Amino acid sequence: MSKRTNQTYLRTEQYKDSSNLNARAQLHARFHTNPYNWFLWVFDQFQLPPQASLLELGCGPGGLWFDNLGRIPPGWKITLSDFSPGMVEESQRKLGASGPFDFRVVDAQQIPFEDSSLDAVIANHMLYHVPDRPKALAEIQRVLKPGGHLYAATNGQNNLHEIHELMLEIDPDLEHRARQTFGVSEFTLENGTAQLAPYFSSVVIRPYPDDLVVTEAEPLIAYILSMTTNAEVMANLSPADQQEKINGTRRLVEDKIQKTGAIHISKSVGLFVATKG
Repeated sequence: MSKRTNQTYLRTEQYKDSSNLNARAQLHARFHTNPYNWFLWVFDQFQLPPQASLLELGCGPGGLWFDNLGRIPPGWKITLSDFSPGMVEESQRKLGASGPFDFRVVDAQQIPFEDSSLDAVIANHMLYHVPDRPKALAEIQRVLKPGGHLYAATNGQNNLHEIHELMLEIDPDLEHRARQTFGVSEFTLENGTAQLAPYFSSVVIRPYPDDLVVTEAEPLIAYILSMTTNAEVMANLSPADQQEKINGTRRLVEDKIQKTGAIHISKSVGLFVATKG
């Protein structure tokens, strides 16, 4: 099993709390070129009645709802869930007193809701972590009401490819392992429709146009070090060797920014809207 879908590793290391996720989110938040906030845009895509029951799978620290607190209809009932207890605790601390939220630890492959009980399931940037994705999609389809929607954000195959080029310069073996880890059984913008089609009567892709123009080294270094394969390698190094790798990464990134003024990073991201017939 790859690190991408290793539930024990993801729960106890990569996503035991929001530190790695926040390192990556900060790069996007600070250097994006689309002036419209990602979470506001995702919320804009929801087409739901004034009275609705929603489940978010993989809620992380609750950023989607924190950024949209003032926009939530009073008739919505929202369950925020994650397979990581640490993430559920963070989202509850952040949002517990702020809105119509329930908080649960949930495995997307075994959703503890009755058949046809939900108006929407939200699964943003998490389906590629599910070991048995067909089982999870069948579960999502089961709990949705007829006409209910799955909103599932994911990336395209070439998302952030300049970061992988940087990793190749930093450590060719590391980049090779990263591609082996992340290149198998992906849920991407390119192949997601085919994976969703057996379970939903309609599948639509809505792209979110954006890129990154990175003018500071440290946020990009933090992003690179937070990635699964880098975090794994760093954990097995001595403190001195860890610092050596960080220093080498810093020198490379700073040199590139100094030469051109910024590092341009391409993004490919969007949202699937899948409807149950």
